[in-house]
Amino acid sequence: MSRVTKKASSVCTDSPLSMSEVCRKMTLMRQILTSCFGPNGRLKQVHNNVGGHVLTTSTSTSLLQAVSSSEPLLKLITASILNHLSRFSDCGLYTGILCFSLIDHVQKSGLRPSVAIKINKQLLEVCTSFLNQEDCGCKVNVDFNSCQSLMTLARSVISSKPACVLTEGEQQHISMLAVHAFLLTVPCGDTPGSPDRVRLGRTVTVSIEGQFVLDSAVFPGLLVNVPDMQLHPTDSERTRRGPGPFRLALFTVSLSGDLSEFGEGSLEVHCGAPDPEDLILDELLKLGEQAVTDQVEVFMCQRVIHPVLQHYLWRHGVLVVERLGIALIQPIVQMTGAQAVALYQTPIPPEAYGQVKGCCVRTVGSRKMLHLLPPGEPAPAVCTMVLCHRNDTMLNELKAVCQRAEHVLRLTLRDPVALLGGGCTETHMAAYINNKGTTEAAEAAVSLGVSQSQYLLGLNGFCSSLETVALALEHDGGTSLVDLTYAHHWSVPQGEAIHSGTVLQGEGLQPGDGGEVPDTCGCGLVERSGRPGPELEWTPLNTRYPLRPAPLVVGKDTTPQLRVLDSFTAKLNALQVAVEMANVVLDIRYVIQDVN
Repeated sequence: MSRVTKKASSVCTDSPLSMSEVCRKMTLMRQILTSCFGPNGRLKQVHNNVGGHVLTTSTSTSLLQAVSSSEPLLKLITASILNHLSRFSDCGLYTGILCFSLIDHVQKSGLRPSVAIKINKQLLEVCTSFLNQEDCGCKVNVDFNSCQSLMTLARSVISSKPACVLTEGEQQHISMLAVHAFLLTVPCGDTPGSPDRVRLGRTVTVSIEGQFVLDSAVFPGLLVNVPDMQLHPTDSERTRRGPGPFRLALFTVSLSGDLSEFGEGSLEVHCGAPDPEDLILDELLKLGEQAVTDQVEVFMCQRVIHPVLQHYLWRHGVLVVERLGIALIQPIVQMTGAQAVALYQTPIPPEAYGQVKGCCVRTVGSRKMLHLLPPGEPAPAVCTMVLCHRNDTMLNELKAVCQRAEHVLRLTLRDPVALLGGGCTETHMAAYINNKGTTEAAEAAVSLGVSQSQYLLGLNGFCSSLETVALALEHDGGTSLVDLTYAHHWSVPQGEAIHSGTVLQGEGLQPGDGGEVPDTCGCGLVERSGRPGPELEWTPLNTRYPLRPAPLVVGKDTTPQLRVLDSFTAKLNALQVAVEMANVVLDIRYVIQDVN
């Protein structure tokens, strides 16, 4: 077929970062991400201009998936952030803020992109090497003999999403549930197979709208939504009977007996031949007879079960559950050891049966749910987290955040360490890199083939970008400081003049700015008073005051003091993604777009 209009040539854009419209869009995206960052971040509402669903969120995954852009560079950065989040679930806003800040500093400094890329790569290696050191001042060990560090990690993730609208007590309660669910899915004792590979369990989330957050709970095993119409009068007695184990059969094929299940087409029935529906029902009843003979106690189906078959099973004391949905099939298989049966025309193989320890009916909010108890010990591989909140928007955000918190906790099994939160890792690392880079500037410049002034310019931009992440935590007009001893981040709320300690005057800080310096730094590790050594001094962030951060040993006695912890694995990868993506964007010379 011939084209109605002639095919247009592709549009080639030379040096896209030099175009004001591209820079404006990137600045706007950076402002959006920055304004969402941290526990005091601002919420975002995203909706289509022709109507439809309105999304209210402060999480990077929901925001980046909802916000679309026609700018290729923004699409590239967004795709890299979403790919990072799909693997690590955390530090998406951190990745975007750092990436845009690095690009912005290169543009403002006047450094050639090729020079900036070399310097960024070298400084990224310094950062990675520093964070992987055993004596790194930004790391703390995660002690699995105590839940304190796990609680801090979970609470840091949950409290950083203000769209959940949780009080401090509710944050503590949800954090405790997240840790509880995580521990239930970690196997105890020896595991079969390779000792280096541990198969973790699964957490199934059930959302209930209109209940108090403190009504949320975690249950070992599975809670299955069972409408009142599915609960036969004999089921209440059946679920209260003595301990199991009970044999369970699970089907993924429809047992409704409808001919439509066989697909589309015509069916020709000769005169005098048996009714096809009667034949199908006979097959279903044979299946029920085998289940009763094999002493099946729980009969479950992903789809619909024929009423006659249901009545037959109920009459023989079998608990029947239909319309499970596909989402629950794999958790049931994992917990019970059953094999999902996809045919009813053949006998059920003996190895297809699973087991549950027991079952009972629980009332959770306005719902009646069937609780399937996991068989045997050690700890169950599957658990159910029931999340309650006041409305659907908060509930969706809370559900997503709890899933991210569980993923972050699982990352600690591979690397049982965490990074200091509250901006302290960024300020401490920036001070370390600035001190090391300034000291070794001549040698580093020669090895990279750049001048010393270019290297120092790139070093300043890299350190400033790290500190920009810490600065992004402040949204209420306060002042961000860094102490000159340990290079930790201190956030001073807006208010009266600073009275505590000594604050050196710097760029952007005038007498009377800020308020009382808090008792501890952002992560809670460094205390303002009651600490051996000289009195702390502070300077505003991004003033490039020369300092060499003193080592601060983090032991078991100091870990409980920490208020904020970040995932080591997620943040290390986020740092690498941000720097590498900034380098990719800086290296792009042409953008070619097909406009047809």
